[in-house]
Amino acid sequence: GGDHTITYPILQALAAKHGPVGLVHVDAHTDTGDTALGERIYHGSPFRRCVEEGLLDCGRVVQIGIRGSSYDPDPNKYCREQGFRVVPAEECWMKSLEPLMREVRAQMGHKPMYISFDIDGLDPAYAPGTGTPEIAGLTPAQALEIIRGCKGLNIVGCDLVEVAPMYDASGNTALLGANLLFEMLCVLPGVKTL
Repeated sequence: GGDHTITYPILQALAAKHGPVGLVHVDAHTDTGDTALGERIYHGSPFRRCVEEGLLDCGRVVQIGIRGSSYDPDPNKYCREQGFRVVPAEECWMKSLEPLMREVRAQMGHKPMYISFDIDGLDPAYAPGTGTPEIAGLTPAQALEIIRGCKGLNIVGCDLVEVAPMYDASGNTALLGANLLFEMLCVLPGVKTL
């Protein structure tokens, strides 16, 4: 879908109903920037705005696949200061994420939580059709492990963002995005799968 800014008003609505929610956030970037070109609301800032408004249960926020260049020598400092768990991409390389997801499930508990999946969390070899690709990302199999690892949690919503059709000449990004959304629908509470 659209850029990651869309998650901000969604979380405003969910927090109004459920109170602060947990978050499983898959992305190459933490999206906790403050401003860009003088704007406070843009695709790199939604989770900072959410923290400022008390929309997130910060002790139940996990960011997976974080990587890429930064202007800051410690780009994840803000996230750690808020209590987020940041899982850099290099901690995911060449291994199953099922053990990580067991830890995430324990951290989320039974309280309401949200899944926000930026397609650039995946390596651009699999998902080139995005505006801010970063090398050395997650594989589609790891993406499935993350989503399927959320089954049984109190998921109150989910999104998949940052697919950019104009950069998706092969259509592979759209295919992957559609399948990941299908998987998210399958792990929603009350959905029966075979």
